[in-house]
Amino acid sequence: MPNDKDSRILIVDDLPENLLALDALIRQDDRKVLQARSADEALALLLQHEFALAILDVQMPGMNGFELAELMRGTERTRHIPIVFVSAAGRELNYAFRGYESGAVDFLHKPLDPQAVRSKVSVFVDLYRQRHAVKTQLDALETARRQQEVLLQELQATQGELQRAVRVRDEFMSMVSHEMRTPLNTLFLEAQVRKMHLARGKHEAFAPEQLRAMIERDERHIQAMIRLIDDMLDVTRLQRGTLSILPKRFDLARMLARTVESFTHQAAAAECGLSLQAPGTMEVELDEFRIEQVVANLLTNALRYGPKQPVDILLAEWNGGVRLDVRDRGRGIAPEDQQRIFEQFERAADNKVSAGLGLGLYISRQIVEAHGGTIGVSSTLGAGSIFSVWLPRATAHAALG
Repeated sequence: MPNDKDSRILIVDDLPENLLALDALIRQDDRKVLQARSADEALALLLQHEFALAILDVQMPGMNGFELAELMRGTERTRHIPIVFVSAAGRELNYAFRGYESGAVDFLHKPLDPQAVRSKVSVFVDLYRQRHAVKTQLDALETARRQQEVLLQELQATQGELQRAVRVRDEFMSMVSHEMRTPLNTLFLEAQVRKMHLARGKHEAFAPEQLRAMIERDERHIQAMIRLIDDMLDVTRLQRGTLSILPKRFDLARMLARTVESFTHQAAAAECGLSLQAPGTMEVELDEFRIEQVVANLLTNALRYGPKQPVDILLAEWNGGVRLDVRDRGRGIAPEDQQRIFEQFERAADNKVSAGLGLGLYISRQIVEAHGGTIGVSSTLGAGSIFSVWLPRATAHAALG
């Protein structure tokens, strides 16, 4: 069972003097108070720590307390944290009503009543410890959640390193939110349907065939989220120069066939046929994981931009190395966009009609060039595109930077 020292309280206020006063009011030897001066700082702390209580100031520049609470309520890791709002605004603004609507357990008006604040904090700390007393048997699940926490922390760090203009940053955050919410919402709805079947005793819904289909759907949605997170982590490593190329000897033709086969379900969903032409074997000494990542990115783009049309994949020896072509018959790419799409967060289509974060081709180019190869595209509007990758048969260890 956690002791008092495990109890953390998050206080969020953009004014340092308010943080200092509230900290002094609620801090004790048996608990830890963490401070944040903005919603962004608070989100970073929420990804790092587990809190017994969050005390949020309503009026903050940028993301206000209500918006931060809505993000917390929409995230599995933080939705259980009790939220208390604090505001100096008059009662006539109905902030309290909006606070409870956002999921708050209490709303305090300044100036604060010290005794009331201490009492409320003690109650929530006790509830926090009691809740953890019944979770000791979930150690394995907790370990998995901590691993996810590390990934999310790195994702937050990636976002913090973006140096683009405010417009680009806001557009990027909007894309991330949409792309993550879509598979998460689907998984949530699937879980609700299964709970309903169990509650009504409809066990036939969990027959082997139906269960197998459920698992496959879940895997597809989870893999989509993992790809998004992996892409963002790779961008961070590229910016830091820590993404290394680790070559080993492997059969490129066999790896390509395996990767194409793994896209069978996605191709069926896009109503695309996949055609592969490759030698029986093709031994190379490259980074197998990174080259497979390039192939997956090119296949994902081909299915996304060329639905209901065949996709051709060709592998052959060429110019002293190997050449991979992925051809779709989709909308095509305008000449002025054919270089731009290899940059970060760039996509050929309008953002409103195209999924993805615009990172796949950027990462692919960095990987290919680190191997000493080249990647390019030839395309005609309305007639599809051919993405071509040339690689040497062998490459040395390298770090991408």
